[in-house]
Amino acid sequence: MEQVLVNAVVLAVNYALIALGITLIFGIMNILNFAHGQMFMIGGFVVYYLYGLFKINYFASLIAVVIVLGAIGWCFETFFFRRMRKIATREENSMLLAVGTALLLENLALSVFGEKQRGVPPVVSGVYRIGDAFLPAGRLLVLLLGLVLIISLLLFVQYTKLGRAMRALAQDREVSYLMGVNVDRVAALGFAIGAALAGLAGALLVTIFGVNSGVGNVYSIKAFIMIMIGGAGIVRGAILGAVVLGFAEAIGYALLPGSITYLLIFTGLIVFLLFRPQGLIGKPWG
Repeated sequence: MEQVLVNAVVLAVNYALIALGITLIFGIMNILNFAHGQMFMIGGFVVYYLYGLFKINYFASLIAVVIVLGAIGWCFETFFFRRMRKIATREENSMLLAVGTALLLENLALSVFGEKQRGVPPVVSGVYRIGDAFLPAGRLLVLLLGLVLIISLLLFVQYTKLGRAMRALAQDREVSYLMGVNVDRVAALGFAIGAALAGLAGALLVTIFGVNSGVGNVYSIKAFIMIMIGGAGIVRGAILGAVVLGFAEAIGYALLPGSITYLLIFTGLIVFLLFRPQGLIGKPWG
């Protein structure tokens, strides 16, 4: 059981990066980024090529992931979602656009990268013993980097001027505009940070699970599960949802076949949403 708990903590921390990214975008723009899993996948491929094939330093590869995914997120908001927000009168239009961007990235990845599963060499070697559990050094590195990124994001949002502008925009776009906030700039930056977080999660987990062109949809679904559990658009809810899913997945895979694990997770989620559709921390609707 100790081994299961160690695996659950590693999963929860990295899932939190994914959930925080999609929560940041949803909170600022009220859009569910259906391409979030595809951005996770691109982050994994960036590390695969830079670190795995070209032997560039792993940490330098992580910086490249931030630049590449941040640029993709900025372009999506600037050229797609901003225009849609200004000309569309219905939220369904933005949702369809989000689905379209997911299909675009997935099909481009399939054409460029193919269907083959790719992996990278271990970044660090060794195994640590924690009681009766064993924690490979690579997973410990992923855990620590994930924690550093989560804490850095929380401090940025809480204490910086730009972070406060993001929180204000998430609460009331019109009032933020009247208070002199550059709404377009903050929205683009928020989308870029959310995309970069998804890419960094992929860059970390590629060292454990590898990456392929079809993995995006899997992680998009996991991101939606986490924000539904915790509450859409709420940072604390995203982290709580990541913890719940990480522990449920690790315990389920240890005790049950993989297909049964997610069958039970989806069943439990449906029952949970019947009684608390706003999530654990979200406010009641209406």
